Amino acid sequence: MNKETLINFIQDVWNEGKIDTIGNYIADSYTIYHDPGDPWHTKTLNVKEFQQRVSTSRAPFPDQLFDIQTIFEAQSRVCITWLWQGTQQQEIAGILAKGKTFQMSGATVYSFDNKRICGHWQVADRLSIYQQLQQYRLDN
Repeated sequence: MNKETLINFIQDVWNEGKIDTIGNYIADSYTIYHDPGDPWHTKTLNVKEFQQRVSTSRAPFPDQLFDIQTIFEAQSRVCITWLWQGTQQQEIAGILAKGKTFQMSGATVYSFDNKRICGHWQVADRLSIYQQLQQYRLDN
């Protein structure tokens, strides 16, 4: 059951940007336990704050797409590995938008309480985003 909830959450909220559906998926309190590099790292958000997080996060990459690669469910947790791709349309972290596409990988463990997502623990290859958007090369 939690696995299906998470799949629908990723599709509706992160891929399609249906911010008004967030309350259908997350608990009243959502904690980001571990997500280094994320502005919300270690914060606990209510539904309204989570909606703002999604809106802010999607703005530079409105065509973003999370493609779930693997998914495992155990007790009250669901783990996914994913590929994220999109096209930069707005400035982010001082990088001007140049219409460049990117792809990043990561793994996230989502926690559930009473069939609602109440937090996550994540690792992601954020450095690759900066390298792709800035065309950073180690030999320069």
